[in-house]
Amino acid sequence: GQKLLEKSGGTVFAMGWRSALRVGGGRLRAQGRSLSIDASRLETRLRTELKAVPSASELVGMFGRIFSDHMLVCDWEKEEGWGPPRLEAFGNLELSPASMSLHYALQCFEGMKAYRTASGEISLFRPELNAARLNSSLRRLAMPTIDEASFVELLKALVRTESRWVPADDGCSAYLRPTVIATDPQLNVNVARQCKFFVVLCPVGPYFLDGFKPIQVFADEVNVRAWRGGSGNAKLGANYGPTIKPQQTAAQSFDAQQVLYCPDGRVTEVGAMNFFAVVGDQLWTPPLARGDILPGVTRRSILELAPDFGLEPLELDFTLDDLRRAHADGRLTEAFGAGTAAIVCPISVILHADPEAHIRLPTGAGPVATQLFNKISDIHYGRDPAYAHWNSYVG
Repeated sequence: GQKLLEKSGGTVFAMGWRSALRVGGGRLRAQGRSLSIDASRLETRLRTELKAVPSASELVGMFGRIFSDHMLVCDWEKEEGWGPPRLEAFGNLELSPASMSLHYALQCFEGMKAYRTASGEISLFRPELNAARLNSSLRRLAMPTIDEASFVELLKALVRTESRWVPADDGCSAYLRPTVIATDPQLNVNVARQCKFFVVLCPVGPYFLDGFKPIQVFADEVNVRAWRGGSGNAKLGANYGPTIKPQQTAAQSFDAQQVLYCPDGRVTEVGAMNFFAVVGDQLWTPPLARGDILPGVTRRSILELAPDFGLEPLELDFTLDDLRRAHADGRLTEAFGAGTAAIVCPISVILHADPEAHIRLPTGAGPVATQLFNKISDIHYGRDPAYAHWNSYVG
Protein backbone atom coordinates (compact mmCIF):
# COMPACT_ATOMS: atom_id res chain seq x y z
CA GLY A 1 0.00 0.00 0.00
CA GLN A 2 0.99 3.61 -0.59
CA LYS A 3 1.86 5.73 2.46
CA LEU A 4 -0.40 8.78 2.72
CA LEU A 5 1.20 10.66 5.61
CA GLU A 6 4.83 11.43 6.31
CA LYS A 7 6.48 12.01 9.69
CA SER A 8 6.81 15.72 10.34
CA GLY A 9 7.89 18.15 13.02
CA GLY A 10 10.39 15.73 14.53
CA THR A 11 7.65 13.59 16.02
CA VAL A 12 8.94 10.21 17.20
CA PHE A 13 6.35 7.50 17.71
CA ALA A 14 6.67 4.42 19.89
CA MET A 15 8.07 2.36 17.08
CA GLY A 16 9.43 3.01 13.60
CA TRP A 17 8.23 1.62 10.29
CA ARG A 18 10.63 -1.31 10.08
CA SER A 19 11.86 -1.57 13.66
CA ALA A 20 11.87 -4.75 15.66
CA LEU A 21 11.75 -4.55 19.45
CA ARG A 22 12.66 -7.27 21.88
CA VAL A 23 9.75 -7.85 24.24
CA GLY A 24 9.00 -10.09 27.25
CA GLY A 25 10.63 -13.51 27.19
CA GLY A 26 13.14 -12.43 24.53
CA ARG A 27 10.49 -12.58 21.81
CA LEU A 28 11.01 -10.27 18.83
CA ARG A 29 8.09 -8.00 17.97
CA ALA A 30 7.02 -8.70 14.41
CA GLN A 31 8.36 -6.46 11.69
CA GLY A 32 5.81 -3.82 10.64
CA ARG A 33 4.03 -3.81 14.04
CA SER A 34 4.27 -1.13 16.72
CA LEU A 35 3.42 -0.60 20.35
CA SER A 36 0.99 2.20 19.49
CA ILE A 37 -0.87 3.26 16.37
CA ASP A 38 1.40 5.40 14.20
CA ALA A 39 -0.37 7.75 11.77
CA SER A 40 2.81 8.16 9.69
CA ARG A 41 2.53 4.51 8.61
CA LEU A 42 -0.91 4.91 7.02
CA GLU A 43 -1.40 2.77 3.92
CA THR A 44 -4.03 3.67 1.31
CA ARG A 45 -6.03 1.26 -0.82
CA LEU A 46 -8.53 3.51 -2.56
CA ARG A 47 -11.52 2.54 -4.67
CA THR A 48 -11.25 3.10 -8.40
CA GLU A 49 -14.98 3.79 -8.75
CA LEU A 50 -16.62 6.21 -6.34
CA LYS A 51 -20.27 6.37 -5.29
CA ALA A 52 -22.56 9.32 -5.93
CA VAL A 53 -22.76 11.76 -3.02
CA PRO A 54 -26.35 12.39 -1.85
CA SER A 55 -27.85 15.88 -1.76
CA ALA A 56 -28.84 17.52 1.51
CA SER A 57 -32.50 16.67 0.89
CA GLU A 58 -31.60 12.99 0.46
CA LEU A 59 -30.01 12.97 3.92
CA VAL A 60 -33.26 13.82 5.72
CA GLY A 61 -34.24 11.00 8.07
CA MET A 62 -31.20 8.94 7.02
CA PHE A 63 -28.87 9.50 9.98
CA GLY A 64 -26.22 6.77 10.09
CA ARG A 65 -27.53 4.89 7.04
CA ILE A 66 -25.47 6.35 4.20
CA PHE A 67 -21.71 5.69 4.20
CA SER A 68 -18.80 7.19 2.30
CA ASP A 69 -16.47 5.34 -0.06
CA HIS A 70 -13.70 4.50 2.40
CA MET A 71 -13.06 3.58 6.00
CA LEU A 72 -10.07 3.48 8.32
CA VAL A 73 -8.96 0.12 9.75
CA CYS A 74 -6.11 -1.00 12.04
CA ASP A 75 -5.54 -4.38 13.71
CA TRP A 76 -3.90 -5.18 17.04
CA GLU A 77 -2.53 -8.43 18.46
CA LYS A 78 -1.27 -8.78 22.03
CA GLU A 79 2.04 -10.35 21.09
CA GLU A 80 2.76 -8.09 18.13
CA GLY A 81 1.06 -4.74 18.81
CA TRP A 82 -0.59 -2.50 16.23
CA GLY A 83 -0.19 -3.09 12.53
CA PRO A 84 -0.09 -0.24 10.00
CA PRO A 85 -3.40 1.66 9.75
CA ARG A 86 -5.16 1.27 6.41
CA LEU A 87 -7.44 3.57 4.46
CA GLU A 88 -9.48 1.22 2.32
CA ALA A 89 -12.82 0.76 0.58
CA PHE A 90 -15.85 0.72 2.86
CA GLY A 91 -17.00 -2.86 3.20
CA ASN A 92 -18.08 -5.65 5.50
CA LEU A 93 -15.75 -6.94 8.21
CA GLU A 94 -14.73 -10.58 8.26
CA LEU A 95 -15.19 -11.93 11.80
CA SER A 96 -15.31 -15.35 13.38
CA PRO A 97 -18.76 -16.16 14.81
CA ALA A 98 -16.85 -16.78 18.05
CA SER A 99 -15.47 -13.22 18.17
CA MET A 100 -15.55 -11.96 21.75
CA SER A 101 -17.21 -8.67 20.80
CA LEU A 102 -20.25 -10.60 19.55
CA HIS A 103 -20.67 -12.55 22.79
CA TYR A 104 -19.41 -10.35 25.63
CA ALA A 105 -19.86 -6.80 24.31
CA LEU A 106 -16.12 -6.11 24.28
CA GLN A 107 -16.46 -3.01 22.15
CA CYS A 108 -16.53 0.75 22.51
CA PHE A 109 -16.95 3.68 20.18
CA GLU A 110 -17.01 7.44 19.72
CA GLY A 111 -19.37 9.82 17.97
CA MET A 112 -18.04 13.03 16.43
CA LYS A 113 -18.55 15.29 13.45
CA ALA A 114 -16.67 17.13 10.72
CA TYR A 115 -18.06 20.47 9.55
CA ARG A 116 -17.51 22.51 6.40
CA THR A 117 -17.16 26.23 7.09
CA ALA A 118 -18.38 29.09 4.87
CA SER A 119 -14.82 29.40 3.49
CA GLY A 120 -14.86 25.73 2.47
CA GLU A 121 -12.47 24.53 5.16
CA ILE A 122 -13.29 21.34 7.08
CA SER A 123 -12.79 20.99 10.81
CA LEU A 124 -13.29 18.47 13.60
CA PHE A 125 -14.83 19.73 16.85
CA ARG A 126 -12.52 19.18 19.85
CA PRO A 127 -11.29 15.76 18.60
CA GLU A 128 -8.69 15.50 21.36
CA LEU A 129 -11.55 15.06 23.86
CA ASN A 130 -12.95 12.15 21.85
CA ALA A 131 -9.49 10.60 21.72
CA ALA A 132 -9.13 10.82 25.49
CA ARG A 133 -12.63 9.45 26.09
CA LEU A 134 -12.07 6.52 23.71
CA ASN A 135 -8.95 5.59 25.67
CA SER A 136 -10.89 5.82 28.91
CA SER A 137 -13.45 3.39 27.47
CA LEU A 138 -10.70 1.06 26.27
CA ARG A 139 -9.11 1.00 29.71
CA ARG A 140 -12.48 0.12 31.24
CA LEU A 141 -12.53 -2.96 28.97
CA ALA A 142 -8.83 -3.80 29.48
CA MET A 143 -8.30 -3.28 25.75
CA PRO A 144 -5.28 -1.57 24.11
CA THR A 145 -5.28 2.21 24.05
CA ILE A 146 -4.61 4.36 20.98
CA ASP A 147 -2.03 7.10 20.63
CA GLU A 148 -4.21 10.20 20.85
CA ALA A 149 -2.22 12.39 18.46
CA SER A 150 -2.25 9.61 15.85
CA PHE A 151 -6.00 9.12 16.41
CA VAL A 152 -6.64 12.74 15.44
CA GLU A 153 -4.26 12.63 12.46
CA LEU A 154 -5.83 9.43 11.14
CA LEU A 155 -9.31 10.92 11.37
CA LYS A 156 -8.09 13.95 9.46
CA ALA A 157 -6.62 11.68 6.78
CA LEU A 158 -9.98 9.91 6.40
CA VAL A 159 -11.87 13.21 6.21
CA ARG A 160 -9.40 14.63 3.67
CA THR A 161 -9.88 11.57 1.49
CA GLU A 162 -13.67 11.76 1.87
CA SER A 163 -13.93 15.56 1.74
CA ARG A 164 -16.62 15.46 -0.94
CA TRP A 165 -18.83 13.63 1.60
CA VAL A 166 -18.78 16.59 4.02
CA PRO A 167 -21.89 18.63 3.12
CA ALA A 168 -21.68 22.39 2.66
CA ASP A 169 -25.29 23.01 3.71
CA ASP A 170 -25.91 24.68 7.08
CA GLY A 171 -27.07 22.13 9.65
CA CYS A 172 -25.38 19.28 7.76
CA SER A 173 -22.10 17.56 8.64
CA ALA A 174 -20.16 14.33 8.35
CA TYR A 175 -20.60 11.98 11.30
CA LEU A 176 -17.59 9.82 12.23
CA ARG A 177 -17.86 6.62 14.24
CA PRO A 178 -14.48 5.44 15.58
CA THR A 179 -14.93 1.93 17.02
CA VAL A 180 -12.76 -0.73 18.65
CA ILE A 181 -13.92 -4.35 18.91
CA ALA A 182 -12.33 -7.51 20.31
CA THR A 183 -11.98 -10.08 17.52
CA ASP A 184 -10.55 -13.09 19.40
CA PRO A 185 -12.23 -16.25 18.06
CA GLN A 186 -12.84 -17.77 21.51
CA LEU A 187 -15.69 -18.14 23.96
CA ASN A 188 -13.77 -17.64 27.21
CA VAL A 189 -14.61 -14.51 29.19
CA ASN A 190 -11.12 -13.07 29.21
CA VAL A 191 -8.90 -10.14 28.29
CA ALA A 192 -8.84 -9.48 24.55
CA ARG A 193 -5.75 -10.61 22.63
CA GLN A 194 -6.91 -9.39 19.21
CA CYS A 195 -8.70 -6.11 18.42
CA LYS A 196 -9.80 -4.12 15.41
CA PHE A 197 -10.01 -0.32 15.31
CA PHE A 198 -12.09 1.13 12.50
CA VAL A 199 -13.74 4.42 11.56
CA VAL A 200 -16.67 4.91 9.18
CA LEU A 201 -18.04 8.23 7.92
CA CYS A 202 -21.66 9.20 7.21
CA PRO A 203 -22.97 12.44 5.69
CA VAL A 204 -25.86 13.62 7.88
CA GLY A 205 -28.56 16.26 7.62
CA PRO A 206 -30.08 18.49 10.31
CA TYR A 207 -31.16 16.66 13.47
CA PHE A 208 -34.40 18.66 13.78
CA LEU A 209 -36.54 17.95 10.73
CA ASP A 210 -39.27 20.47 11.60
CA GLY A 211 -37.21 23.20 13.21
CA PHE A 212 -35.73 23.58 16.67
CA LYS A 213 -38.64 22.21 18.69
CA PRO A 214 -38.87 20.70 22.21
CA ILE A 215 -39.58 17.04 22.88
CA GLN A 216 -41.49 15.18 25.57
CA VAL A 217 -39.52 12.87 27.88
CA PHE A 218 -40.68 10.21 30.32
CA ALA A 219 -39.11 10.08 33.80
CA ASP A 220 -38.33 6.39 34.30
CA GLU A 221 -37.69 5.47 37.95
CA VAL A 222 -37.67 1.71 37.28
CA ASN A 223 -35.12 1.05 34.54
CA VAL A 224 -31.48 1.93 35.20
CA ARG A 225 -29.14 3.03 32.40
CA ALA A 226 -26.00 3.12 34.55
CA TRP A 227 -25.05 2.89 38.21
CA ARG A 228 -22.31 3.96 40.59
CA GLY A 229 -19.24 1.82 39.99
CA GLY A 230 -20.56 0.60 36.63
CA SER A 231 -19.57 1.64 33.13
CA GLY A 232 -21.87 4.60 32.48
CA ASN A 233 -18.87 6.92 32.23
CA ALA A 234 -17.49 4.92 29.27
CA LYS A 235 -18.94 4.88 25.76
CA LEU A 236 -19.61 1.16 25.50
CA GLY A 237 -22.13 -0.46 23.20
CA ALA A 238 -23.32 -2.47 26.21
CA ASN A 239 -24.71 0.75 27.72
CA TYR A 240 -27.00 1.43 24.79
CA GLY A 241 -28.73 -1.81 23.81
CA PRO A 242 -30.69 -2.17 27.08
CA THR A 243 -32.16 1.33 26.67
CA ILE A 244 -34.11 0.44 23.52
CA LYS A 245 -36.95 -1.36 25.30
CA PRO A 246 -37.56 1.42 27.89
CA GLN A 247 -37.59 4.00 25.09
CA GLN A 248 -40.07 1.90 23.11
CA THR A 249 -42.32 1.61 26.16
CA ALA A 250 -42.12 5.35 26.84
CA ALA A 251 -43.12 6.09 23.25
CA GLN A 252 -46.02 3.64 23.20
CA SER A 253 -47.40 4.36 26.66
CA PHE A 254 -46.65 8.07 27.14
CA ASP A 255 -46.02 9.47 23.64
CA ALA A 256 -42.53 10.44 24.81
CA GLN A 257 -39.60 10.85 22.42
CA GLN A 258 -36.94 10.06 25.04
CA VAL A 259 -36.47 8.58 28.52
CA LEU A 260 -35.09 10.56 31.45
CA TYR A 261 -33.47 7.89 33.63
CA CYS A 262 -34.17 8.62 37.31
CA PRO A 263 -33.28 5.55 39.44
CA ASP A 264 -34.68 6.11 42.94
CA GLY A 265 -35.68 9.57 41.73
CA ARG A 266 -32.07 10.66 41.07
CA VAL A 267 -31.73 12.42 37.71
CA THR A 268 -29.07 10.96 35.39
CA GLU A 269 -29.25 11.09 31.56
CA VAL A 270 -31.95 11.62 28.96
CA GLY A 271 -31.75 8.95 26.27
CA ALA A 272 -28.20 9.06 24.93
CA MET A 273 -27.81 12.71 25.95
CA ASN A 274 -26.57 14.57 29.01
CA PHE A 275 -29.33 16.37 30.92
CA PHE A 276 -29.38 20.07 31.86
CA ALA A 277 -31.84 22.21 33.83
CA VAL A 278 -31.92 26.00 34.03
CA VAL A 279 -32.76 26.88 37.65
CA GLY A 280 -32.72 30.61 38.32
CA ASP A 281 -29.28 31.83 37.24
CA GLN A 282 -27.78 28.35 37.58
CA LEU A 283 -27.30 25.57 35.05
CA TRP A 284 -27.63 22.15 36.68
CA THR A 285 -26.28 18.88 35.33
CA PRO A 286 -25.52 15.56 37.09
CA PRO A 287 -21.88 15.17 38.19
CA LEU A 288 -19.24 12.88 36.71
CA ALA A 289 -17.87 11.84 40.09
CA ARG A 290 -20.44 9.06 40.59
CA GLY A 291 -19.25 7.25 37.46
CA ASP A 292 -22.73 6.85 35.93
CA ILE A 293 -22.62 9.89 33.61
CA LEU A 294 -20.88 9.98 30.22
CA PRO A 295 -18.39 12.90 29.99
CA GLY A 296 -19.90 14.32 26.81
CA VAL A 297 -17.89 16.70 24.62
CA THR A 298 -20.99 18.87 24.11
CA ARG A 299 -21.66 18.67 27.87
CA ARG A 300 -18.20 20.01 28.66
CA SER A 301 -18.54 22.73 26.03
CA ILE A 302 -21.89 23.88 27.47
CA LEU A 303 -20.47 24.05 30.99
CA GLU A 304 -17.58 26.17 29.71
CA LEU A 305 -19.91 28.44 27.70
CA ALA A 306 -22.52 28.92 30.46
CA PRO A 307 -20.84 31.96 32.07
CA ASP A 308 -21.03 33.76 28.69
CA PHE A 309 -24.82 33.71 29.18
CA GLY A 310 -24.80 34.78 32.82
CA LEU A 311 -25.28 31.26 34.15
CA GLU A 312 -23.39 29.55 36.95
CA PRO A 313 -22.66 25.93 35.86
CA LEU A 314 -23.23 23.42 38.65
CA GLU A 315 -22.45 19.72 38.57
CA LEU A 316 -24.52 18.30 41.41
CA ASP A 317 -26.77 15.47 42.54
CA PHE A 318 -30.44 16.36 42.22
CA THR A 319 -33.73 14.48 42.09
CA LEU A 320 -37.08 14.70 40.35
CA ASP A 321 -38.47 16.16 43.56
CA ASP A 322 -35.80 18.87 43.45
CA LEU A 323 -36.93 19.73 39.92
CA ARG A 324 -40.59 19.74 40.97
CA ARG A 325 -39.89 22.11 43.85
CA ALA A 326 -37.85 24.41 41.60
CA HIS A 327 -40.66 24.33 39.05
CA ALA A 328 -43.31 25.08 41.67
CA ASP A 329 -41.52 28.19 42.90
CA GLY A 330 -40.78 29.42 39.38
CA ARG A 331 -37.03 28.83 39.37
CA LEU A 332 -36.98 25.91 36.86
CA THR A 333 -37.49 27.61 33.51
CA GLU A 334 -35.86 25.22 31.00
CA ALA A 335 -34.59 21.68 30.60
CA PHE A 336 -32.74 20.16 27.67
CA GLY A 337 -30.56 17.29 26.55
CA ALA A 338 -27.18 17.76 24.88
CA GLY A 339 -25.01 15.56 22.68
CA THR A 340 -23.15 15.29 19.39
CA ALA A 341 -26.16 14.41 17.24
CA ALA A 342 -28.64 17.08 18.41
CA ILE A 343 -26.19 19.57 20.00
CA VAL A 344 -29.04 20.85 22.22
CA CYS A 345 -32.51 19.26 22.43
CA PRO A 346 -35.12 21.31 24.37
CA ILE A 347 -37.66 19.54 26.62
CA SER A 348 -41.25 20.76 26.93
CA VAL A 349 -42.53 18.31 29.54
CA ILE A 350 -41.12 15.67 31.87
CA LEU A 351 -43.85 13.05 32.02
CA HIS A 352 -44.36 10.67 34.93
CA ALA A 353 -46.36 7.49 35.56
CA ASP A 354 -48.37 9.61 38.02
CA PRO A 355 -50.12 12.35 35.97
CA GLU A 356 -50.03 14.62 39.02
CA ALA A 357 -46.24 14.50 38.97
CA HIS A 358 -45.68 15.83 35.41
CA ILE A 359 -43.34 18.82 35.06
CA ARG A 360 -44.61 21.06 32.28
CA LEU A 361 -42.22 23.64 30.84
CA PRO A 362 -42.78 26.30 28.15
CA THR A 363 -43.94 24.73 24.90
CA GLY A 364 -41.31 26.47 22.77
CA ALA A 365 -37.54 26.25 22.88
CA GLY A 366 -36.29 28.39 25.78
CA PRO A 367 -33.80 31.25 25.41
CA VAL A 368 -30.87 29.41 27.04
CA ALA A 369 -31.29 26.28 24.89
CA THR A 370 -31.69 28.43 21.78
CA GLN A 371 -28.66 30.58 22.55
CA LEU A 372 -26.47 27.56 23.31
CA PHE A 373 -27.60 25.76 20.15
CA ASN A 374 -26.83 28.83 18.02
CA LYS A 375 -23.52 29.49 19.79
CA ILE A 376 -22.20 25.95 19.37
CA SER A 377 -23.44 25.81 15.77
CA ASP A 378 -21.55 29.03 15.03
CA ILE A 379 -18.41 27.50 16.53
CA HIS A 380 -18.86 24.31 14.48
CA TYR A 381 -19.13 26.24 11.21
CA GLY A 382 -16.26 28.62 11.98
CA ARG A 383 -18.45 31.67 12.57
CA ASP A 384 -17.23 32.39 16.12
CA PRO A 385 -13.56 33.44 16.21
CA ALA A 386 -13.54 33.57 20.02
CA TYR A 387 -13.73 29.77 20.13
CA ALA A 388 -11.82 28.98 16.94
CA HIS A 389 -9.33 26.99 19.06
CA TRP A 390 -12.03 24.35 19.62
CA ASN A 391 -11.89 23.49 15.92
CA SER A 392 -9.13 21.28 14.54
CA TYR A 393 -8.84 21.97 10.81
CA VAL A 394 -8.25 19.07 8.49
CA GLY A 395 -6.06 20.95 6.00
